[in-house]
Amino acid sequence: MFKDRKKVIVIGGGITGLTSAYYLQKVARDYDLPLDVKLIEASHRLGGKAQTVVRDGFVIERGPDSFLERKTSAARLAKEVGMEDKLVNNASGKSYVLVQNKLHQMPEGSVMGIPTKITPFVTTDLFTFSGKIRAAADFILPRSKAQEDQSLGEFFRRRLGDEVVENLIEPLLSGIYAGNIDQLSLMSTFPQFYHVEQKYRSLALGMKKAMPPQKKSPRKKGIFLTFTTGLQSFISAIEAKLEKGSVLKSMRVEKVVDSDDNYSIYVNSGEIIQADSIVVATPHQVTRSIFPDYSLFAPLKDMPSTSVATVALAYPEEAIDKDIDGTGFVVSRNSDFTITACTWTHKKWPHTTPKGKVLLRCYVGRPGDEAIVELSDDQIVKIVLDDLNKTMNITAKPDFSVISRWKAAMPQYTVGHKQRLESVKQAMAQQLKGVFLAGSSYEGLGLPDCIDQGEAAVEKVLTYLNMNPNEKPAD
Repeated sequence: MFKDRKKVIVIGGGITGLTSAYYLQKVARDYDLPLDVKLIEASHRLGGKAQTVVRDGFVIERGPDSFLERKTSAARLAKEVGMEDKLVNNASGKSYVLVQNKLHQMPEGSVMGIPTKITPFVTTDLFTFSGKIRAAADFILPRSKAQEDQSLGEFFRRRLGDEVVENLIEPLLSGIYAGNIDQLSLMSTFPQFYHVEQKYRSLALGMKKAMPPQKKSPRKKGIFLTFTTGLQSFISAIEAKLEKGSVLKSMRVEKVVDSDDNYSIYVNSGEIIQADSIVVATPHQVTRSIFPDYSLFAPLKDMPSTSVATVALAYPEEAIDKDIDGTGFVVSRNSDFTITACTWTHKKWPHTTPKGKVLLRCYVGRPGDEAIVELSDDQIVKIVLDDLNKTMNITAKPDFSVISRWKAAMPQYTVGHKQRLESVKQAMAQQLKGVFLAGSSYEGLGLPDCIDQGEAAVEKVLTYLNMNPNEKPAD
């Protein structure tokens, strides 16, 4: 059926690239396709920001710590690589918003800060009376005029007012993207909110109607999943399933050149690797650098990225003199705090912490306040502890701390991102046939979003090579 073997190169060994390589090799085996797939990674390890420290019985994530259960691609991949039995839901519990040095319980029924139950919003002291009245305008305001894009801040301020946005929505949404909601694109981050408003007019009523019915369960569990052995063990399990010799680590791609009937990939060792098709699963900064001769990537030049850091602090239980009933809090910008959020990891993820111990995980760094990421470990720990002691009473130094710096690692989907990305992809379809973009810089930051992009790239590669078993071959 197929005359010649085809070579596919996946550039970038984060979760997106791993997904692409795994599923490409799997479909080649399952359907006996003449396909050779290799994965090139510039660093000495795979997994990107998915890194885990296992120490003294603690399981500490350096980057992401979990993923949404309702986004099923991650759990499906876990089953593929034999990790299904390691999946665990987070423990459900109270969560808080810190506003002006006071912790306020998150109003029940809020979905990303949008009210779906009236009573909890009426009775909370998170907003003033005037703030609640302004938010109630959502029930009578008309739909916004149809437009290609707008900022998250513009959209939510119009519907619910400044106070609800600044004290609840902004801490939640900006925490996910480490960005400024007055610059982040609505259509590239949470387009479902726009569609709900267009369909139901009222955002609050629409979200209530759009939510699936709650299933009654004797056991309360959270909506997130992770692995009892850490996310890095998931990465290792995927890598173990890849064909022997197909992963090339510590190999940096310097440039890609179109060589008429295929592509030449120049790497730092001096070797030139040939490819019939390429999945580019690298951050946007790297993508531009390896295609220096293509102006089509110019829209990626001004795409910003934020630097952040995570700070994990391990303690004996008795060191926390004033504990709090809950699993963590996010911080309003109206508060005089450097940290942006704190998770009581020992409560949210009990498997991560030995009995009699406590694990706190704090986050620092946001647009306009990224200098802290450059400070020493001791300086960062001191700043974090000063903040924590405004709400807790920690009487001792931590047994140990783990500081993880992620410099320019959080891509910002600013207003117009979707349109800019589409222009890049259209130009690639003309000038770089068989080359496909995927990864956190493009269409979603979360693990399932990146896995989805990896799966989509596999379909595109197979279709381009006329090998897609789900499609009728071209004549």
